[in-house]
Amino acid sequence: MTGSLDAPSYAMTLIDHLIKSVQAAAKVNATVQTPPAAILWTDKERHWETVIAGLRSHMPGLLTLGVFNSAPRTGPAIWLKCAIAGAFEEMDFAGHTPVIYLPGISRADLRAIESCPRELQPLAELQYRGAFWSQANGKDWTVNAFLSAKKGGLGLDIAQDNATQEALKRVVEAGFLLDQTEQELEGKLINAAWLDLLIAKNPIRDVLAWLDDPAGTQSQWAGARWTVFSNRCNKDFGFNPQTDGVLTAAEKLAERRGAWLPVWELYRESFTSFKAVSSLLAKLQPPQPKGLFDSLDQLAGYPRANEEAEAALRYTLSACAAMPPELARSKVLEADKEHGNRRDWLWAKMGSAPLVQGLQHLAELATLSRQTPSGATLAQMAVNYQASGWKVDQAAMFALAAVTTKADTDAIGAALRALYLPWLEDSAHRLQELVKAEGGLDHAATQGVVVAGGALDGICTVFVDGLRYDVAMQLKERLAALGQVTASARWTSMPSVTASGKAWASPVAQWVSGKKTDEDFQPSVAVDGKPLSTHNFRKLLADQGFQVLDKHETGEPGAPHAKAWVECGDLDHYGHAHGVRLARDMRAQLDQVVERLSELNEAGWTRFRIVTDHGWLLMPGGLPKTELSKFEAQTRWGRCAVLKDSSHGTPLTFGWDWCKEVQIAFAPGVSNFTAGEDYTHGGLTLQECLVPLLELAAAGASVSTVKADISKVAWTGLRCKVEVSSSATGLRVDIRTKAALADSTLVAHVRALDSGKASLAVADDANEGTAAFVVVLDSAGNVLQKKSTTVGE
Repeated sequence: MTGSLDAPSYAMTLIDHLIKSVQAAAKVNATVQTPPAAILWTDKERHWETVIAGLRSHMPGLLTLGVFNSAPRTGPAIWLKCAIAGAFEEMDFAGHTPVIYLPGISRADLRAIESCPRELQPLAELQYRGAFWSQANGKDWTVNAFLSAKKGGLGLDIAQDNATQEALKRVVEAGFLLDQTEQELEGKLINAAWLDLLIAKNPIRDVLAWLDDPAGTQSQWAGARWTVFSNRCNKDFGFNPQTDGVLTAAEKLAERRGAWLPVWELYRESFTSFKAVSSLLAKLQPPQPKGLFDSLDQLAGYPRANEEAEAALRYTLSACAAMPPELARSKVLEADKEHGNRRDWLWAKMGSAPLVQGLQHLAELATLSRQTPSGATLAQMAVNYQASGWKVDQAAMFALAAVTTKADTDAIGAALRALYLPWLEDSAHRLQELVKAEGGLDHAATQGVVVAGGALDGICTVFVDGLRYDVAMQLKERLAALGQVTASARWTSMPSVTASGKAWASPVAQWVSGKKTDEDFQPSVAVDGKPLSTHNFRKLLADQGFQVLDKHETGEPGAPHAKAWVECGDLDHYGHAHGVRLARDMRAQLDQVVERLSELNEAGWTRFRIVTDHGWLLMPGGLPKTELSKFEAQTRWGRCAVLKDSSHGTPLTFGWDWCKEVQIAFAPGVSNFTAGEDYTHGGLTLQECLVPLLELAAAGASVSTVKADISKVAWTGLRCKVEVSSSATGLRVDIRTKAALADSTLVAHVRALDSGKASLAVADDANEGTAAFVVVLDSAGNVLQKKSTTVGE
């Protein structure tokens, strides 16, 4: 806790807000005013007197009127005046404006100089050179007023009956209220019953607070409260905090028996409020099992037990690298039976059990990969893959996404190479045999995407580079919030690379052709033979009536025969640059796509077709290497190569779909012509060639005529106060990392505007410093206005 006006990196307590409010009284317009000599804190009814002692260590400039005592900086009026004048060299205010607390003195006592008591007269002139910490109406801040006032106070919901006011006084005097965080009190009705629970402190929470900071709490609770706490520990929890110490209490917490079970449950739900407890529990050595059939769950309270189990699981998964698929499958499923319950342990919730989280997906993969996509024709194989085969790819991605460290990634990777790689090889060889039998991919059976004329009127075609089928299923689920989504699949071009596949997936494919002189699988504009460069591709789209939209452009959805082409997402580039990390960061990649579609929908586009050029293969440790003589290849990519005219070809040689004269050799199975590549594409597998087509019929985005301007955004810690200028009613305010995505909100509750103002609290202090948007919403949830901000700035 600090008295600084700088935003803290943790949830602010009421005492933090009090300090900030008092110090804010010294703020002036430096261009027309001089800083006040002191802040006068008048307190006629002595509401704050019991709080002052606790404030002194956090407010170096705090002085108190009273009998002289240099240690707490207390003295008569003349001494206080000398102190703020700098007469005492040993007194350092640490750059803060001095604050003079005046118990038993009202603002009126100082104003009437002629009738001002003689002992106060040295301070009377400070009403002109200083500043008062008081309410806008000039009255003293009482505790009730400060906590409940919406203007200048905290705006908490405090009952105003006599019983509550008496309870409030008792709680403040006992020192139990002001250490609460604002987030803990927000939304609660604070009445006498609730306050009495504070003064008769919850023994369960007290135990955790003491474990979190034993020395600090004992010092803070010195006196009656410590005595009550000690007695309760002896009576209810079976230990003496002074003679048994924290390790004994920690052992009882880890055992989770009897009266300690509710303590554990509270800790499990509120562990972020007691951050030091996990370090204390980590010191404990788990007990040895007493019997052969003891459950691992008996050790759920010990971090070391979780660490040891993670290490054992890491060894088990790593050992799969040397196993045949069936043995590795049984080892993974056995491990899931042994470790699966750890996913319900607190340490998994805290992010300390990544391997057991990944194991869940490995077990799913182990079960699903018993069957390989099959079919007598390419069309049948495509149907089978769309029914269930893609779930194997998704399970592999989810397993990789669960881990971050190299050791854990290597362990997951070893299991994937034992289970997933053979499944990929088998399905790839089956597909390749069918491709050979049918003379290429059966585009006629799955095309359904090349449309002409006015069939695309009113549709925005969205191209996402490298949107593999399993990833598209994740995107489909995310887009359901916007409207109805249907999914189908089609074969992309051979080879499955961007230069070839992007034009193949585009609505202008019929105006594109290839010729033998085309390089790097980039086809040409059919009418003039020019290379289909980015410029020429965009021009071809524009010539066919498409609005080609860049970045945040939204075009004119209401124009006659409106149709658009949009490119978004960075999956393929990210995969080439970062390899297996793509799995972990996939959600962020899809966020970009969802945000762009939401933006277009809000602009008025309601029908979307999401297309892609190719999928990809991802394998930790790299795909198997295969050889192709340099004398055979004219140009060689990872999974395919253009053959020289003199080449005799390979068992997997086919014509380029844009020009059959160009002969392309494909790497067999899932092998690669270059070694060590985790991420690649261009070959013949279901993952690379069977690409998704998503069609979204979004809810009609009504173009609102409501105008709203954000006139003010002000942060105090993690609380943001927003002012909006608008004549409309029913408007609400949210804070989001993505302006168009409701699920990117940072606040616990979206707030309705009250007289053009709203106050929102960011729920997690880990978001301090995060770039965000303040957005104004209408009653239907449409974004009317947005303004960029930084949390806590």
